[in-house]
Amino acid sequence: MKVVIVGCGRVGALLAATFAAAGHNVSIIDTSTTAFERLPSSFRGDAIRGNGTDEAVLRRAGAQDCDLFLALTEGDNRNVMSAQLAAEVFGARKSVAKLNDPVRAEAYAELGIATICRTSLMADAILAFAGLAGSGAPVIRVPSGGHDDAAQLHDALLPEPGAGAGSTTRGR
Repeated sequence: MKVVIVGCGRVGALLAATFAAAGHNVSIIDTSTTAFERLPSSFRGDAIRGNGTDEAVLRRAGAQDCDLFLALTEGDNRNVMSAQLAAEVFGARKSVAKLNDPVRAEAYAELGIATICRTSLMADAILAFAGLAGSGAPVIRVPSGGHDDAAQLHDALLPEPGAGAGSTTRGR
């Protein structure tokens, strides 16, 4: 299986190492060279320094027709953009964007982008530990629609009116 991962944080590095150890073809992208220090010395995949929203970088990583594309950076917007490029431009068979904001995770799934929300995962795990019912939300929200309507996608990306320039206060 061909796997491309954007973001060599703890989760990205762990998944890259695990997929590579299982014999899969793995490329991992990060803007920071030092992030690759999280990879074990036994890692046999490709570590590519670059921006996961840059088509040339994605092409160099082999995103064209990859089997699995994971966008796992700290930025919701970067992850959505990377996952959308992988799916629509490069034909990734499966593409997932990690999001922090549960509202955005649901909205993007409705617009055609598979998402995983760590906020919802953690809240549900803690509620279950406490013996309470969680949200019942799926771990990965599979796309339930398309995002042909650019206005819907644009509105989903923007913060609430009056939140201030560059503000990303929703969900954080």
